[in-house]
Amino acid sequence: MSRIIPILPAGKGAGARLEFTLSPPLSLYIHLPWCVQKCPYCDFNSHEARGEIPESAYLDALVADLESALPLIWGRPVVSLFFGGGTPSLFSAEGIDRLLMAVRARVPLPPGAEITLEANPGTVEAEKFAGFRAAGINRVSLGIQSFNPAHLKALGRIHDRDEALHAAALAARHFERFNLDLMYGLPGQSLDEALADLDTALSLGPRHLSCYQLTLEPNTRFAAFPPELPEPDLCADIEEAFEARLAEAGFEHYETSAFARPGQQCRHNLNYWHFGDYLGIGAGAHSKLTLPDRVLRQMRWKRPEAYLKEVAAGRPVQEEFAVEAAQLPFEFLLNALRLNGGFPPALFEARTGQPLITIQAPLQAAVRDGLLDMKPDWIAPTATGRRFLNRLLQYFL
Repeated sequence: MSRIIPILPAGKGAGARLEFTLSPPLSLYIHLPWCVQKCPYCDFNSHEARGEIPESAYLDALVADLESALPLIWGRPVVSLFFGGGTPSLFSAEGIDRLLMAVRARVPLPPGAEITLEANPGTVEAEKFAGFRAAGINRVSLGIQSFNPAHLKALGRIHDRDEALHAAALAARHFERFNLDLMYGLPGQSLDEALADLDTALSLGPRHLSCYQLTLEPNTRFAAFPPELPEPDLCADIEEAFEARLAEAGFEHYETSAFARPGQQCRHNLNYWHFGDYLGIGAGAHSKLTLPDRVLRQMRWKRPEAYLKEVAAGRPVQEEFAVEAAQLPFEFLLNALRLNGGFPPALFEARTGQPLITIQAPLQAAVRDGLLDMKPDWIAPTATGRRFLNRLLQYFL
């Protein structure tokens, strides 16, 4: 059952309402939840495909889900679209084409909108990538993680080094913009091995790289049976070496884990980090939508079979609630402080509906402790604040 929590600005009486005069940019996220197998480190809403994926039924459900959400976003253009998973490249190019046509028929999707599809090596082929491009996908994100055979095996990946290289070459052939995901701090990994992965990735010509340290997330196989990971000092050395090597290669470190050549940042993720709006459809997808008097969050049913059943019954949303006004500043900063370049104060006020003075005391404390730079027209984490982001965020809890 859905639940609605009234939203009241901090320090105001009952019946008061937030007011938003401008809607943030709107992105669309589409979750395709199936994988060939579940990776031991993955805590995303992904499910092993046992047998044939019900592609046609799921695409029908996504269209119905989108139609049910139209009253909340009516007339608003979609600035970016992202197919995430799971492994979206398990779907056929024809299915992605059909879905994109359905989206274009229902929401304004400008010709220049960024449309990204996540893919894993081992689930792509030349004909499929060509089909994705013909359907309108203009950016691909490849989950490489490593090129080292031993580390790929330790991570439970289904692809090998040659498949990773082949997939990246296909991405470069068919897409002007593509991202490669790399992980470091892997079981038994040395600094030289991590840098070898990075150098191989750079040789493939991506314009964007996402570099993540492996962490043991709750409710994963690695959490239950933890592998031996490199010491924190070694992981810090790898992180610093990555930053230096990528800077030399002309990449801007614009977000905690994201590096891009000039003008090649991921627009979809930038909208998240700027606390923009997003509609999420598909199993387990989340939404954040700014209405005239509140910020609404939604979550779809997580398990694919439940999602299909509930959409057919006209109930795609499992839970929805309005974010309490007192929580909005922290939610904004949780996203915006991931950006190395920070944000203008006006953006805080536009996205939260509250003046900057509501967080003046913790801002000044973070500046005093060397974690934050604050100017009249800009607020950004310092190098120390970026390195100890969780500590910086604690000032605003």
